[in-house]
Amino acid sequence: MNVAIIQARVGSTRLPNKVFLELAGKPLIWHVCNRLKKSARIDKVVLATTVSKADCALAEWAIENEISLFRGSEDDVLSRYYHAAFETKADVITRITADDPFKDAHVIDKVVDLLTKNKLDFAFNNSPPSFPEGLDTEVFTFQALEKAYLNSVDPFEREHVTQYFYRNREMFKMENLSYGENISHLRWTIDREEDYRMAKRVYDNLYTESKMFWMEDILEFLKRNPEVIDINKDIERSAMYLKN
Repeated sequence: MNVAIIQARVGSTRLPNKVFLELAGKPLIWHVCNRLKKSARIDKVVLATTVSKADCALAEWAIENEISLFRGSEDDVLSRYYHAAFETKADVITRITADDPFKDAHVIDKVVDLLTKNKLDFAFNNSPPSFPEGLDTEVFTFQALEKAYLNSVDPFEREHVTQYFYRNREMFKMENLSYGENISHLRWTIDREEDYRMAKRVYDNLYTESKMFWMEDILEFLKRNPEVIDINKDIERSAMYLKN
């Protein structure tokens, strides 16, 4: 079973409560979950939040919207992932972060196919990055996750889930999916107010209830409206890529 585990919490120092920011009349977290449902490879979606009282509202939202819920450690996200995967009997885990409103099921499915076709432990599309930031996809087996969970002692690795893989490449069979051309300068995630304004412009123009929009649709929209790219272009890409 391929389980998409969404790591989410309400707390955010730069943009508080961002998982509930509205895009086209619905909260960000709703769009993240809805876009995952379009995947042909994902069998189950789980919202993995924390046991913190602050995240009770997020847990209640998941229950009200019939999204499978797991609550675990606030800081040890690797542990949260492991126990969520164990509880759902996942064979393959697709890691999803809740601040990415443009997750693309087609991209996700290609990374999953890379993992299964080549019998990998870990497949990804962000090391080196070529897709827009926010379309990052990491897929790994339960066996690989368990190995990281049991062996990692570094707080950074425990917080960021897949860093044990990147730091111990000789222990895992892994491959990167490249887009072909490098468009990783495009920022399609929400971490600051500028990111939200950019995402809102895209949703206001492309979102409809009857038809999903994909990466190619966003690229075409940005080609016609290049000023939208400028809204958040000065925000530096996550330092995580430098660490990878």
